[in-house]
Amino acid sequence: MDAYSLFRPLIRPLQPETAHHLALKALEYRLISGVPYDDPVLETTLWGLRFRNPVGLAAGFDKDADVPMQALALGFGFVEIGSVTPRPQPGNPKPRLFRLDEDEGVINRMGFNSKGAENAAGNLEQLPTSRQLGVIGVNLGKNKETADAAADYVIGIEMLARFADYIVVNVSSPNTPGLRALQDPAELEGLIGRVREALDRTIPENRPPLLVKVAPDLTDADIAYIAAVAMSDAVDGLIATNTTITRPDTLKNPARAETGGLSGKPLKDLSTRVIADFYTATKGTVPIVGVGGVASGADAYAKIRAGASLVQVYSGMVFEGPSLPGRICRSLAGLLKRDGFKHVADAVGADH
Repeated sequence: MDAYSLFRPLIRPLQPETAHHLALKALEYRLISGVPYDDPVLETTLWGLRFRNPVGLAAGFDKDADVPMQALALGFGFVEIGSVTPRPQPGNPKPRLFRLDEDEGVINRMGFNSKGAENAAGNLEQLPTSRQLGVIGVNLGKNKETADAAADYVIGIEMLARFADYIVVNVSSPNTPGLRALQDPAELEGLIGRVREALDRTIPENRPPLLVKVAPDLTDADIAYIAAVAMSDAVDGLIATNTTITRPDTLKNPARAETGGLSGKPLKDLSTRVIADFYTATKGTVPIVGVGGVASGADAYAKIRAGASLVQVYSGMVFEGPSLPGRICRSLAGLLKRDGFKHVADAVGADH
C-alpha cells in the first residue's frame, strides 16, 4: 500500500479544489513522491526533444508553474503548465470543480483562473536550464474579456516562449466564452499565423515547437479543416483532446448535471477516436499528444496505437495518486515488449 492510499480517506471529504491546492503544496514541499519507472523501450524523441518516457502531466494541474520539477520527479516524461493568461484573472465563481467518484470522472468550469504571465515567467525563470528530469511545456490561454484573442496569445509568446520546451495554444476549453469558436475555419488559420509570426520573431533560432490543443466535440468537417492547418508549416503538433461538453448516459454521479468540461474515464473512448481521426486525416505526418481518460498502461497504449506519439494524464491522478505515472510506464513497457516493439515510437498508429 502506498502513502496516497493511507491519506486518501482524509482527502476525499474535502472540496475538490481544496484537495487540489493541498496536493500542490504537498508537492512543493516534497511531502509526496512517486515511483518512477525507466526503460529504454519508453524513450522517444520528438521535435528534437528527448522524452525519458511518453507519459506527461496535462495542463490544468500546475496552472502557474509552481511545481513543474517536483511533478517531473513523480516519473512523468514531461509536464505542461498552464493555461496561463496574460493578465491575472480569478476564473469562474466557486464551486467550479466536481469529482464524479462513481464514474472516475471530473467536471470543471474553472475559467482559466491564472496568476498571469508575469508570475509564471518568474517561476519558470528560476528553473534549472538543464532539465535532465524531463520536458516542460507552456500552455497559453486568453483573458476572458479580451476581444482580440490572437493578441493575448502573442503576449503569452513574448513573455513565456523563452522558458518553454514547447508551446501550446489552447483554443478548446469550454469554460471561456467564445474560445472554441477559434477552431472555426474563419478564425484558426489567421490566429495561428499571428502566433507563429510572434514565435519566429521572439525566438528566431531554436524556437520551441508550436502545438494546438483541440476539443473532442468536433465534426468530421472540423477535423478535416484543423488537420489541413496542422499539416502546414505553421503548426508542429496537436493535443487531442480537451474536456468534453457532452454527457454519456452512463454517468451516475449527481454532479453530472453541472456545466463545464468532463474529463477522466468517461472521456477515454471519445478522445481515442478523435486521435485516430486526426492521425488518419494528417496521414500520420503531424505528431499528436493524446489526452483523456488515461489511467493505466493499457489506456496509454490504446492512444499510442491510435496515433498518439505522447500521452498526458490529469484526472487519473485524482483517483490513483502520485504513483500513477510510474505504474503506467511499467505497464506500458510490458505491453510494448509483449507485442514486439523495440521503441514506443514504433507503436504509434499501429492500429491503422
